[in-house]
Amino acid sequence: MKAVQKEFSRFADTYAQYNIIQNRVAQKLVEECKDAPQRILDLGCGSGTIAKKINWPYEKLTGADFSAEMLALHPKSEKIACRLGDFNDEKLFEALVSERYDRIFSASSLQWAEDLDKTLYQISQLNAPVSLAIFTSKTFKTLHETAGISSPLRSADEVSYLLGQYFRLETELVEYELEFESIEEIFAYIKKSGVSGGRNLLGYTQVKTLMKNYPTKSLSFEVLFARN
Repeated sequence: MKAVQKEFSRFADTYAQYNIIQNRVAQKLVEECKDAPQRILDLGCGSGTIAKKINWPYEKLTGADFSAEMLALHPKSEKIACRLGDFNDEKLFEALVSERYDRIFSASSLQWAEDLDKTLYQISQLNAPVSLAIFTSKTFKTLHETAGISSPLRSADEVSYLLGQYFRLETELVEYELEFESIEEIFAYIKKSGVSGGRNLLGYTQVKTLMKNYPTKSLSFEVLFARN
């Protein structure tokens, strides 16, 4: 998990330029929220994409993230509280459980949970409806197949199964594709967007070979949306 933190923090100031898919994901989560919750928790909030998308008046929004650099970019107001904390750490949930939430959002972050089963259990203990979006193993499918490596992400089936242990949810699997003008732009995006989660699965020589053999100028993403 430390590698993930380094990736997001290092590119915190330029992150907004590269989080195109994350923006679409957050927008979908917010648009499909019809209950206008007043007390909101955003787990893995980053620089505040969810907070920026919400278009209804609310009482309080708590954003939790492990990167102080990302939280520094989060919108600030009397209604917004930013909490430095890692959803892999029980101490964060021990602090959060004292609050009441009308809805818990988490967009594009829970795929990096070290123990997703445990993290989902802890979320369930907060006793609030959820709106979650989790990237799954078909993200970067062509890249992984070309490189001959397995995805570091869980499959949609595995994520769905784990969610079902703690919640009764509506789920939707959505595929996105992002076009680029060059192969170089693809790899710049992967490095700076945070989508890779800081996982350096290939060495320099392997990356050069992959760039030479990559058969398309696009990246694919697969996201499991879950809400109740």
